[in-house]
Amino acid sequence: MSSSSLYLLTFAFFLQTAFGADPLFHFCSDSGNFSTYDPYEPNLNKLTAYLSVQTPPSGFGMGSIGQEPNQAYGLALCRGDVSSQDCETCVVEAGTEIRKRCPYNKDAIIWYDNCLFKYSNQEFFGQIDNENMFYMWNLNNVSEPQAFNQKTKQLLTELANEAYANPKLYAAGETELYGSEKLYGLTQCTRDLSASDCKKCLDGIIGELPSCCDGKQGGRVVGGSCNFRYEIYPFLNSL
Repeated sequence: MSSSSLYLLTFAFFLQTAFGADPLFHFCSDSGNFSTYDPYEPNLNKLTAYLSVQTPPSGFGMGSIGQEPNQAYGLALCRGDVSSQDCETCVVEAGTEIRKRCPYNKDAIIWYDNCLFKYSNQEFFGQIDNENMFYMWNLNNVSEPQAFNQKTKQLLTELANEAYANPKLYAAGETELYGSEKLYGLTQCTRDLSASDCKKCLDGIIGELPSCCDGKQGGRVVGGSCNFRYEIYPFLNSL
């Protein structure tokens, strides 16, 4: 997929609810459009319905509908800790919302706290998506940024190593900070990637930490193939 010149977009946030919120962000690609009567549209409609059924049981779904040159490819990924019911709710919402926001774009992607939904008229499975990416961070700073940054990178690196060795390409955990404070994190990849490409993807976005979240109490780098998040408060349903 391509996001034209929108390779990297950054913005800040305080706290967001984990469920029932607006999308975190979306991209409508300018790589191609389709008309109302284009054969691509019914293929995309069928793909959207297919992913809403296929994704919830395992938290990941992918597939293609139709024949070239009107074939639609797509995938959906739910955060590793969400229930099948919440996963289904998110994927259905994402599929509906992205079609509203990108009604005639052949390529599009949308992110929620609980899920990612992505489609294209070009096959992208198994390829690391470095083009669709954005940062989010907490506006509050920590008191000891250098030590905190080091702890954050250490935790995320450990979680990246766990994620790529996990069949679900997902890991979450926590580490001690100072006193009774803890740091919580997660790393996750879309499951069309190989284990080695998942590790490569996560290492790449962890390398964005200084640009994204230097000394911030929480933050995330979110891409089309992998993402991480860390906070000084528990934000997962379970670890």
